[in-house]
Amino acid sequence: MSAHILLINPNSSLATSDMMVSIARRAASGRMAVAVATAMRNPPMIVTPEQLDAAAAEVVEIGERHEAGCLGIVVSAFGDPGLAALKRRLAIPVIGICEASMIEASQGGRKFGVATTTPELIQAIDDRARDLGVWDQYTGIRCTSGDPLALSAHPERLLEALGDAVRQCVELDGAEAVIIGGGPLGQAAEQLQPLFPTPIIAPIPSAIDRMLDLMQVAA
Repeated sequence: MSAHILLINPNSSLATSDMMVSIARRAASGRMAVAVATAMRNPPMIVTPEQLDAAAAEVVEIGERHEAGCLGIVVSAFGDPGLAALKRRLAIPVIGICEASMIEASQGGRKFGVATTTPELIQAIDDRARDLGVWDQYTGIRCTSGDPLALSAHPERLLEALGDAVRQCVELDGAEAVIIGGGPLGQAAEQLQPLFPTPIIAPIPSAIDRMLDLMQVAA
């Protein structure tokens, strides 16, 4: 492939990779080619802090292996595993979907929350808000109930549950924008956007837009 952005899926699901790269390519709108690489040593969906930490090593390996000919890398899991190490080691831009979406959501001093399916990752997501300097605008996380893997297997139930979490972010927490927190939730994020007057931030397009801005690729 010619010069391109590489999207790394830290989850081992090839179906999720296909969904993510399709979203990323639509977001790129022909401005840049997007390729995808899938981590194969990790679970199909990262749902615990231990899995998130363990995913970092393979993300870094993939990034280093693909750096040649790659203009930028997007880490497409919401905890941004391996992001800090890749930023240190590579000479190209590296962006995480949590990083990009929190930066977008907080623009102009806007208060924002996160709706997601992974309650065990609340602390990791909270930590990203602190690390990115947006803690004062962050209204917190609202999670769906039940097993995130089982919920993800039923798209209609997933959409309904995430919609309820979005409403809680807005009505109970005062969020002025809501991020749908998870790479595997990318399709649901796009489907939720037209259903709410409150801005719904889809992390994968957010990361692609930020990458193209950094690369100064004209729309």
